[in-house]
Parts: sequence; structure tokens; C-alpha cells
Amino acid sequence: MKRHALLFLIVWLSLAACGQNGGLPRIIPATNAPLPTLTPTLLPSPTPISDDASGIARAFYRAWEGRNYLAMYSQLSPQSQALVDSQSFVSRYEQEMAAAAVLSIHAQPQAIIQEGTEAEFSVRVTWQTAVVGSITRDYTTRLVYSQDRWGVVWDEGLILPELVGGNRLRLEYRTPARANIYDINGLALAYQGALVSLGVVPGQIADEAGMLAALSPILNKSAEEIKKIYAPAQPDWYWPIGDVPEDVMQANADALQPFIGKGLAPPTTRLTRIYYEGGVAPHLVGYTGPIPAETLAAYQEAGYRGDETVGLAGLELWGEEYLNGERGGVLSVVGPNGEYITTIAEVQPRQARSIYTSIDRDFQQAVEQALAEAIMTYPIGRAGSIVVLDVNSGAVRAMASFPSYHPRIFDSARANAAAELGAVLSDAGRPLLNRATQGAYPAGSVFKIVTFSAAMNSGIYTPDSRYNSTGTWNRLGDAFIKTDWRAGGHGYISLRTAVIVSCNSCFYDVGFTLDGVDRLLLPNTARQFGLGQPTSFQLAEAAGLIPDPEWKLANVGEGWAPGDSVNMAIGQGYVQVTPLQMTNMIAAIANGGTLYQPTIVDHIGAGGGAPEEVWPVYTRGELPLSPDVLATLQRALFDVANDGNQGTAAYQFVGLPVPVAGKTGTAEDPPRTSHAWFAGYAPAAPYTLADGTAIEQPEIAIVVMMENAGEGSGVAAPIFRRIVELYYGITPVTPFPW
Repeated sequence: MKRHALLFLIVWLSLAACGQNGGLPRIIPATNAPLPTLTPTLLPSPTPISDDASGIARAFYRAWEGRNYLAMYSQLSPQSQALVDSQSFVSRYEQEMAAAAVLSIHAQPQAIIQEGTEAEFSVRVTWQTAVVGSITRDYTTRLVYSQDRWGVVWDEGLILPELVGGNRLRLEYRTPARANIYDINGLALAYQGALVSLGVVPGQIADEAGMLAALSPILNKSAEEIKKIYAPAQPDWYWPIGDVPEDVMQANADALQPFIGKGLAPPTTRLTRIYYEGGVAPHLVGYTGPIPAETLAAYQEAGYRGDETVGLAGLELWGEEYLNGERGGVLSVVGPNGEYITTIAEVQPRQARSIYTSIDRDFQQAVEQALAEAIMTYPIGRAGSIVVLDVNSGAVRAMASFPSYHPRIFDSARANAAAELGAVLSDAGRPLLNRATQGAYPAGSVFKIVTFSAAMNSGIYTPDSRYNSTGTWNRLGDAFIKTDWRAGGHGYISLRTAVIVSCNSCFYDVGFTLDGVDRLLLPNTARQFGLGQPTSFQLAEAAGLIPDPEWKLANVGEGWAPGDSVNMAIGQGYVQVTPLQMTNMIAAIANGGTLYQPTIVDHIGAGGGAPEEVWPVYTRGELPLSPDVLATLQRALFDVANDGNQGTAAYQFVGLPVPVAGKTGTAEDPPRTSHAWFAGYAPAAPYTLADGTAIEQPEIAIVVMMENAGEGSGVAAPIFRRIVELYYGITPVTPFPW
């Protein structure tokens, strides 16, 4: 406005001067005509700019916070848009945000100065990155008014001042070595180590017999097996034949040296995840592999490049945040030709932390071998699981599932890896499934522990309540007559004795009676025992199912019937439990009623400035049993394994020096053979070890579950005995009866 006023003054003075100096003809008025008035002509003045430039600037930075780069582009001035097209603009922002691993952007407006067609907007912008922390810069953003709107005057400096002139960001990741997984004694289960890859070029083989003889003990394969591996190769092809740990290679280097270059290619070494021989506890330890596409974004937000190997199952997955450490990196500016310009930010990596499990490696391996032997030798054995828990903490002392697998099959760089992985993935036995935590089954007669407890809490029964077992039961009507497992029944027995002899008809009757009093009593008691719900174990687990009237109506579309309670009373019907849940329940009975949260972690090692972290013991609740009822139940379970006249499994424990208690279970799974259960604990009475150490209280709870293998007493109980013998070092172990 000042400039327009000055221009008007100059024009007016010029016109006046011309009149005085005769530069213009004088106007002579007519007689009696008024004198003309000289009125200067004003130049047109533009309409004052009423738009607020700060609105455009704020919209520009709000769009940046939302990663809406096209919206940002729309706020540029026409002149800036003429210099950079939208695709290039968007691409540049995406590239630099990705290069810096930016997680979020926050813009804080500071001030706006606006005068005429120009404005300056001050703003502080903070990037929060996944690798190098936060980066803050103060910007002065210019805006101009053109073509009836305000627009941002843009160059690369508005991304980051250091990027002016075509510079770029470059992030160098600094990744700590993956930490190890150990047993409770510090023996490795999974660790980072060097593998040596061996391969042959068939056409170069000079002494095939000698080479195969040297390779056989190293690869633990016969000469014929090795020969079959490279049989498909053409004479000039390199064909991988196997991988061996670096120490094994060093120990056998002299034996292999004569064949290198004469059929055996020079060995190559690579760093990879190594699992203790045979892959001990694979369902617990888990495995690693490339980041899955569906979780890539989440890993990148956590500071990963995206091409790393990460935990995909087991403790490798659960403990990823400990095992991978904290990534660091250097964010630099490089010139158009890649030359280093300056460093924006730098963060040092933090050491990863090892996980120490609660299992003993040798005992775990022995349990796995016992389960495999039992299933592979039993005529109809196909699958099963074993869980061993510390009754006083919930710590897993062993956990085995069969069929099993070796974690190395997920190492894609291994020889024949694809074929091995394909075989496991297509195996109908589902080796990757941890049946101990992810297998859900009808509980069978082990559930009678719950039914006995519900009966005691109902106020209707006592342990001495009598029942006449005739072998059949028909309170549901003649169309629904049920039979006992023992022809002719058990005669007049108490409810406590019904647990020992596992009388079905007695518990049918209890279930029917409880249904008439409170249909929720039985399912609620089961849940108080930890059944039909996750245990909060660290690894993947099934919830199982304890049905009730509400569930049945919602999922089956039918109302609850007395027969549902009758079936539940012996662990059948819709009941589904996991072996881990059952072990947790038995452990609580053994320890006096405390239901612990199972754990596989003993402690987390020190590292990255953090001290060693002992894993806490968590309590989930208390069993709904009075001390007297609990003691009665403990005695009944003792008699199951020790009363030669009545106990359903007593004959399997004759001569076992460690006193045990437990419950058999034979769960129907029509049309297939029943599942075999045995759930118990040891020692069930004071016991003195061979070295003179006296054990006064129970230490371990054990559950053996054999899928579609028959009766619990005949199949699961002998395996239970073997596990007790292994735990307490009793030799020789008792052969399986089959």
C-alpha cells in the first residue's frame, strides 16, 4: 500500500509541474464558464489479501504428520509445483522417511509473519525413529500468494535442512548378535554359531569310496545315503550334501583334506542358528526364519530392516525382545554421488539377553526318547505328549510332544532343506503341533477329580456317601442306559472309593444329581481347577472347553439337558482340556491347593545394561477345596496307584521305590480308539534318595496323554512310571509291558 501511495504522489507532482512549465497547452475557459478542475488518474489498487497464510502452512504440516504426501503437495505454491511433480514429491518423502525408519512426526507451530504477498511460518518438527531415537529441527517455511491462494515455497530443505542440494539420508543398522537359549544349568539349547557347508562336484570325484568313507561319520549318514543326495547332479554341478558345526569340521579337517578339489568342494562357513543335537525340546525352543510378510511392518516399526531372521515359534518367538537385543544405527547424509556429508544421529546397539529355561537338557531329552519309544513300539501308538511340572512353582521340568521335528528344517540355506520342510509340513501327524499345550481332548476319568470336588462343595455328599454300583445306570430313562467299564459294577462303594476304582455309574449319578441342584456347579468347579481356559503359559496353547448352558445354546442351538451334566461328570460330552491344564490341576492337588501359572522360563540373563532377571512365580488361584476334602482326595489318588485290591493302576507301580499318586483316564473318541491318560505326582509320601536325601513333600506332577491308544492304566501309566524313574535316576528303567 505504501508503494501505491508513493506512485500516486509522483504522478500527481509530474502533472502539476508540466502545467507550470508550459509543457502542456493551457486551457482557456469560455466566457462565464467555470474553470475546469484537474483530477489526477489513480492506478488500480489490488484487493487487500484477507486469506491467512498460516492455515495453509498448518495444513501442510498436519498432512505430513498423517503421512499424506499428496495432501502436502496440494499446499505447494504454483511455482513450486511447476518445479517438482507430485509423483517425485511423494516418492522423495517416502524414501527419506523409510531411510530414517521414521515412526511418527510431530509438528509444533511457533509463529507466522505475513506481509503482502509473502509470509514466513516458523515450526518445530520432531521425527520419532525406530533406530536412532528422535530428531528435531526448526524450520522457517516461506509462503507466497499467487493465483488467488497461498502456497508453500518448497525445496528439499523442508524435509530436513541437511538435504538441500539433492542430498539423501542413509541408515546403517548396527545389530547385536542373537542371544542364546539355555537349560536351567546353562547348557545350550539354541545358539548362534558357525556351520560349515559341504558339497561335491560329481565330475571331479577321484576316489569316491574314500571320500564317502571320510564323510560318513561327519554327516552321520551311510555312504549310500550320501551318494543318493548328489545322484541327481550333473558332472559339473556343485551339489550341497550337508552342514556340520565348525568344531566338528575342525576335528575332521585332516580326514577330508585329501578330497578337497577332487570331488569335495572347498567348504564354506556361515553364521546361523544351531540347535543342540537332535533339536532337544523343539516345541519349547521353537525355530527362526525370515520375517513373515504379514508382520513386516510391525518389525520395521521395532527397528528391524526387514531382512533379518526372527523367532517364529516357541521361545524363539516369545523371547524375541530379549534375544534380539536393541538395534542401533547411524543416520547419515550423503551427497548425490553417495559421498558422506554429515551424521544426523547415532545410537549404539544394546546387547541381547539370553533365556534360561526351567528344563534340564538331559532329562528333557530322556523324556522325549521315552515318549518316542513308547509310541513307536506300541501297536497302535501314533501320537502323544508328556508334561512334567514343579508342583511348588509351576515351572516346566520337561515337556514332550510326538511326532516331533528338528528346528534346522527352517534353515533354508541347508542342503535338502526344502525337501525336509515340505515333508514335515505335509505330515498328517502334524509334527509342528505341541500336543502338550495345543492339543485339546476329552478328559475322561481324570475329570472325576473335579466331579468329586463339586459333589463335596454341593453340601449333598460326603466322601463316605454310598452308592450301589450294579454295572448299569438308567436315571435318564431306558432309552439312555449307560454301563460301567466293569461288568456287574463295583457293588456298594463310597464316593471316595469311586475315585479309586473309577466307577463310571457312581459319577453318572453325581452328575445327574448336581444338575438338578445347580447346573453351573460342575462347570464352574472345573474352571476353578483351571480347565477350559488358557493357563497364561508363555507359548501357544489351546483354551479347551468347559461347556455350560449358555455356551450350548449359543454354539449348538440347544438347551442344556441332564445328560450333558452326566457326560461331563466323567469328562466326556463337550469337555476339552489340554495336557498342560491337567498337569497344572494335579500339581495344585499335590502342593496343597495352589494353582500356579506354568512357566518355561527360569530367568533372563543380564545384558544391555539390564541385570539378571529371575522369572517370578505367579499364582492363578486356589482350588475350591477344604483341607479335609483335599486330604481325602490325595489319599484316594494314592490308593489308585498303590492299593492292589482296588486301585485301577496299582499293578503298574509294583516295585517302584518312589511312592506316587494319580488318576487313570480312558477318554472315548468315537469312532476311534479311546485316548489314554494318566495324571499324577511324586513322591506321594516321604521318600529318601539313594544319596540319603529325604524328600518330605511332592516335587513333580506328571501327565501322560496317548492319543487313540486305549486304556489309561494299560498304556499311559507305564509311561508315567518311566518318567518317574528317569527323574529320580532309578535304574534299570522298567521296560514297557508291550
